[in-house]
Amino acid sequence: MSAPMPSHVPVMLPEVLRLLAPRDGGIYLDGTFGGGGYAQAILEAAPCTLWAIDRDPDAITRGASLVARFPGRLHLIHGRFGNMLDLLAERGVTALDGVVLDVGVSSYQIDDPSRGFSFRGDGPLDMRMERAGPTAADLVNTLPERELADLLFEFGEERASRRIARAIIAARAEAVPGREPGITTTGRLASIIRGVLPPDRSGIHPATRSFQALRIRVNDELGEIERALDQASRLLSPGGRLVVVSFHSLEDRIVKRFMGEAAGRSPAPSRHDPRGLAVRPPARFQLLTVRPMRPGPAETTVNPRARSARLRALERTNSGIAP
Repeated sequence: MSAPMPSHVPVMLPEVLRLLAPRDGGIYLDGTFGGGGYAQAILEAAPCTLWAIDRDPDAITRGASLVARFPGRLHLIHGRFGNMLDLLAERGVTALDGVVLDVGVSSYQIDDPSRGFSFRGDGPLDMRMERAGPTAADLVNTLPERELADLLFEFGEERASRRIARAIIAARAEAVPGREPGITTTGRLASIIRGVLPPDRSGIHPATRSFQALRIRVNDELGEIERALDQASRLLSPGGRLVVVSFHSLEDRIVKRFMGEAAGRSPAPSRHDPRGLAVRPPARFQLLTVRPMRPGPAETTVNPRARSARLRALERTNSGIAP
């Protein structure tokens, strides 16, 4: 197998391939093309057709060389994976044999300071995956203090959200000679947060959770995941599989709940609830991973970003009819 495009290390690739199980003549979707690591591996695993979606125009441009390597088999689509039903229907695709989603931010986005996703290199406070719409700077410089604190707590699980929000409000009102007004760079925001939070004993940068929260809000990432899971389940043919790699608890919680309910594992109603007397229809899916799979030590040593990864998968059964 050839190496994937530079700077991109697909997480848990052997596990993803084993669970997706690409077959000859199958039709698959990579909903998060990114650096093309999963796409390349799927196309090399079997003579199949792969559709790949990415909301980042840079990823689509970057994938041109891979399209040339697999003429007629790899098809790139610029758009959101939460809109996969319409995007594929426009191209005559109404059923799939498998879907893989590697949710969250890509290595290319994190490593490019000009995209503003990380505090490791100073750059514009942007964070937009598709380079359109309001930026993180727009949120930081316009939201009221309470709304900003709620955002940091909800999407970043940041316990010090109110303290950070107060510091941001105070900082954006400062008039500093030689510096444009407001908070416009990743370095400036990270410095403000670092100034009010003590260093984390785990070694995690104090701004990590706040940057995560802003990124999720800017890109509506959790809403996209919910829409993508629902639409993927509608597209899967009997025997088709959905494989999802997530990277933090908010993402994994959504995936876990969706897959559990799809497989008929939602809690039964109370014995006092009349709905408990109704016969449950057969589950349309079966879980392939009762518990999330985790990367092994060998992988996390080579690729530390894989440490937080969780992999879950399910398969469409022959029971029932997809909604």
